[in-house]
Amino acid sequence: MSQPASYDVAALRTQFPALKAGTAHFDGPGGSQTPEPVARAVYEALTSPVANRGTVTKAERHADGIVLRARAAMADLLDADPRGIVFGRSMTQLTFDLARTLAETWRPGDEVVVTRLDHDANIRPWVLAAEAAGATVRWADFDPETAELTAADVAAVLSRRTRLVAVTGASNLVGTIPPIAEISALAHDAGALTMVDGVHLTAHAGIDVSELCADFFACSPYKFLGPHCGVLAARPELLEELRPAKLAPSSDAVPERFELGTLPYELLAGTTAAVDFLAGLTGSQADRRTALLETMGAIRAHEEPLRIRIEQVLAELPGVRVRSRAAHRTPTLLVEFADKHPADAYRYLAECRINAPAGSFYALEASRRLGLGDHGSLRIGLSPYTDDSDVDRLLDGLASFVALP
Repeated sequence: MSQPASYDVAALRTQFPALKAGTAHFDGPGGSQTPEPVARAVYEALTSPVANRGTVTKAERHADGIVLRARAAMADLLDADPRGIVFGRSMTQLTFDLARTLAETWRPGDEVVVTRLDHDANIRPWVLAAEAAGATVRWADFDPETAELTAADVAAVLSRRTRLVAVTGASNLVGTIPPIAEISALAHDAGALTMVDGVHLTAHAGIDVSELCADFFACSPYKFLGPHCGVLAARPELLEELRPAKLAPSSDAVPERFELGTLPYELLAGTTAAVDFLAGLTGSQADRRTALLETMGAIRAHEEPLRIRIEQVLAELPGVRVRSRAAHRTPTLLVEFADKHPADAYRYLAECRINAPAGSFYALEASRRLGLGDHGSLRIGLSPYTDDSDVDRLLDGLASFVALP
């Protein structure tokens, strides 16, 4: 049996200018650090001749090429159709726009399912859209002891009136990866569409939107080494059925009809560069899609032992409780302290040049369900560039903090 693909983390770290400052970053779930090739791609797009997309001038063709290459890159990353790749300011903006558009087809008595495990960006847009349409919101709960969200939890609130199920691909708070394909199948059996928030999952797993059976899948490149923007993937034929609010002169083609205003070409160039950077991480000579799958497998193989090491040490620290307990999860740990405030841990670690923030991170419902209120707790998130020395510093810092009187 061949060995799984791997990469040299020391060599990788040299490509991240921010790491030269000496800080150990465990804040990847909130946004990754940026490699130099991505920053260079953004710079080159900004300093090259550019104009509105077109085919006449060199600047127009340059802009058009940036957009088409970005769609192709994201299609390879998600195994989606490039004609169904929509770009926007953020996942939140895209979800609000989609919710308003879909709600035009809902009627009083229709139902929308959201989960208490999700980031609020995959809850509030649907709740507000349902309220505006007179539809009913049904809540799928999760087990606060294990942090598991099961297909049965979602099935319990499905009915023939369900029009949409919104579910996270992975919890940004505790890392739980629900059985998305199974949940999607149940939703489709009920006649509903599925919206998967893949923002956190995409940074840690190879994605195939068709295998997940997701009708809509959203993610954010700045979570996987790219710039700040949002991406929505859907089947082109499904997008053709939707009529979003748009300016009269703007294109009615798919996916352009969903993209409001001129696209940020520099961010799209950076997105393509991020995907290419990931594809080249293991030195694979395969096509980009295959190379990306190899890379995501290598990232998991790198991050998983670090996560296990952290968990084993945290289990021995007095007064520390790890709330991330799901069987399938990302390398993301939510840590609670028996007699200390997580914000104090956040500040203490920051003084040690260790970035591990505290909060609910917009997963407000999940934090409340865990009994942590609106303030949440300390979150530790691993990234492809995290190394053993980072983990050493984190564990030493947490041990020192716990030992404080």
